[in-house]
Amino acid sequence: MPRPPSTPARLALFAGLMSLLALPVSAQHEGHEPEREIFGVVRASDTGAPLAGVTVVIVGGSARDISHGDGVFHLLGIAPGRYTLRASRVGYRTEEIEVNTEAGVAEVEITLSPSAVELPGLVVTGSITERQADRAVQTVGVLTGEELQRRLNGTLAETIATEPGVAVSAMGPAAARPVLRGLAGDRVLVLEDGNMVGDVQNSGADHAVALDPTSARRIEIVRGASSILYGSSALGGVVNVIRDEIPTSIPDHMTGTVTVQGNTVNDGAGTTAHTRLALSENVPLRIEAGYRTSDDLATPVGPLENTGAESWNASIGTAWVDDWGHAGVSARVYRNEYGLPGGFGGGHVQGVSTDLERAALRGSVLVRGDAEGWMRSLEFDAQFTDYEHIETETGGIFGTLFGRQTGVLDALMRTGAWGPFTSGAWGTRLSTEFFEFGGSLFNPNTRRHSFAAFGVQEIELGALRVETGLRWDGVLVDPLDEDPDSDIGVIEDKRFGSFSGSLGAIWEVGGGASIGANLARGFRTPDINELFSEGPHLAAFAFEVGNPSLGVERSTGIDLFARLGRERLNAEFTVFRNDIQGYVFPRATGRISRVQLPIYQFVGEDADFVGVESQVEWAPGGALRLDATASWVRGTIASTDEPLPWMPPLQGTVGVAWEPSSGFLRAQTRFADRQDRLGEFEEPTAGFTVFDLSGGVRLTVSGRLHIITASIRNLTDQTYRNHLSRVKEIMPEAGRGFDITYRVVY
Repeated sequence: MPRPPSTPARLALFAGLMSLLALPVSAQHEGHEPEREIFGVVRASDTGAPLAGVTVVIVGGSARDISHGDGVFHLLGIAPGRYTLRASRVGYRTEEIEVNTEAGVAEVEITLSPSAVELPGLVVTGSITERQADRAVQTVGVLTGEELQRRLNGTLAETIATEPGVAVSAMGPAAARPVLRGLAGDRVLVLEDGNMVGDVQNSGADHAVALDPTSARRIEIVRGASSILYGSSALGGVVNVIRDEIPTSIPDHMTGTVTVQGNTVNDGAGTTAHTRLALSENVPLRIEAGYRTSDDLATPVGPLENTGAESWNASIGTAWVDDWGHAGVSARVYRNEYGLPGGFGGGHVQGVSTDLERAALRGSVLVRGDAEGWMRSLEFDAQFTDYEHIETETGGIFGTLFGRQTGVLDALMRTGAWGPFTSGAWGTRLSTEFFEFGGSLFNPNTRRHSFAAFGVQEIELGALRVETGLRWDGVLVDPLDEDPDSDIGVIEDKRFGSFSGSLGAIWEVGGGASIGANLARGFRTPDINELFSEGPHLAAFAFEVGNPSLGVERSTGIDLFARLGRERLNAEFTVFRNDIQGYVFPRATGRISRVQLPIYQFVGEDADFVGVESQVEWAPGGALRLDATASWVRGTIASTDEPLPWMPPLQGTVGVAWEPSSGFLRAQTRFADRQDRLGEFEEPTAGFTVFDLSGGVRLTVSGRLHIITASIRNLTDQTYRNHLSRVKEIMPEAGRGFDITYRVVY
């Protein structure tokens, strides 16, 4: 059977591509203007004392630093111009100031005021340029700093679980996947630094997302169709884990974090460290390593057996940084061994073991244009990912193999102001993937080739900002073993192509209030498993039957939102509707296969999704803070008015916190309503209310910021079930657990 090129050959090909991408570097010319610097100090407004651990960044740029114990920060390699400098630290209100580096070294002093409510974080995902989240045309959530540390969990899905519009689909604690607005799989695009992860989490509920969120600098969640910039399949949204693995600025001193975690609910422990330093005045280096281990999950009625996990990861990245831009490379390896519970739905009594490995290489070149001109930058990216996923049955018997090799080339031009056209992004993407299957699955090994071209443009009309975009995608799916007489239909080449488009607007009405709308037309190609699968997938406890006659999914989505952002109050309310033609899902047939597994048939039906999301954060006085979130989505098969399966119920959080600058104390309630609006063969799930307590301190010791957070989850050890859990019929969710996280920022 034909196989893709060997790993050495693929690496040689990648190196050749990167040498081509580096060609723009030779275009730099002599006589360029000298680089400038920004030198400053950050102080507390109430005491005048210097603040350590303050993150200082240039909005829309790559330069950033973390203040020392004396409050000093230093940004190097700044081109002449005017910039917005943003300084943030937990316990203080984020401040932005304007800086001019035309004259040389700019010296500034920034004062931060204690505050229980911070400004919304910066986002790059779903936006043409970096901007504050509450000014984005799409509905965006951001986790960064201590808020991210408080929510850190062993999986990405659990880390972002309390964000509006987010739910968790799981088959045990390790195999947790994010669900956005009722959509999961490859309809939710998971990215690392804006690049595809390249795993197979979309191919089964038992497949884990192949990344650890612990070292993330921030996590951005875009809710709603995001197909224009990131790909044709992102009908539910995008989750972007930002680490800056390729460093694009020169640190004045060594910076980084060390994080140590422990929890009792699964006897888990983990540590992750990363550091940035300068090898020379033009060469930064970023290094990261992490390890995590856990045992079976403890529930109020006993352990969920065979759910332990062990993972490790490491990465290294470097670049050449100059006034013309930067060129860099990075490499990452990730391995995760985890168990899946058994004892239901035809699964093995003792469950299944999974071993996944992912290796990724990435190269990036950015050439800066004139800061005041029309062309702001040219960016070129290349990425290669090699992924293997093996499922082993009881007794060490080989069960199932999933393999995926992915190569991607991206080119992107960012443009500046031209009349009312303030900024734009225009690009192309070329990708090729090889999917390999083995063991009990009968899927044919398949190649998938894709090409896309897109453009997004922003228009400023006073208080009104409009953003519009257009994208074309072409996809060729090429099974290596064609079969005109297959039991599931004709297995042969499939070609897909379609346009996607978006139109959004936000109007600043004054007093910190804004309203907006976003209309998006999306397109998704059926997954390889949806087209060609035929056989038992034992870890998922299903006999999956593909459908080669499936067509593309076409979505039409609209969001309407209102926001309010004031010194002591942040609020957002969103209503949405997403109509998807040819929505593909595995329909339970009610029949049992010859190997005693329930049979699921992939079908395409028109479906409608409607929902509401809201969040509010209020500081009535002093360090007191109150917050709440709520999300509701309903999925329906349009032709029959039947409910779609695996839809999350109404859910949300209510919290109260005391947040002085030196620490915090917080009580939170997580709730979900009963879900009795069910697809075929689903069972209802009772509602629940769960209580959590957490607290933390912030200390400056030896010029470094130390943050310790502790929490008790499920304080009353309540028995409750997540409707999207595939194992809820045998075991409830986690019982009472104590978590502790220590992080030092230097």
